[in-house]
Amino acid sequence: MARQNVSTGGPWEAKIGYSRAVRVGQSVQVSGTTAMTATGLVGKGDPYAQTIQVLKTIEAALVQAGASMADVVRTRIYMANIDQWQEVGRAHGEVFGSI
Repeated sequence: MARQNVSTGGPWEAKIGYSRAVRVGQSVQVSGTTAMTATGLVGKGDPYAQTIQVLKTIEAALVQAGASMADVVRTRIYMANIDQWQEVGRAHGEVFGSI
């Protein structure tokens, strides 16, 4: 079965051996994603802005793999401070609420 690795070009991918996303057949798996970009951390101290950036990064990887956010069947969010769940949930709902 063909395998397609999706890279963001980040320095850690080669150092620790991962891809942002991997497509095998009709399935696309996306690795853990943070709000870090080539220019640094987006939204420091702002969980809403960080979540939006994470979702943008994931969406870009899915598009490279031939998929879209509408193809997502499961998400998992890990938070350092659960008290900020409403801001994170708002961003998540803006993307997935109508899917």
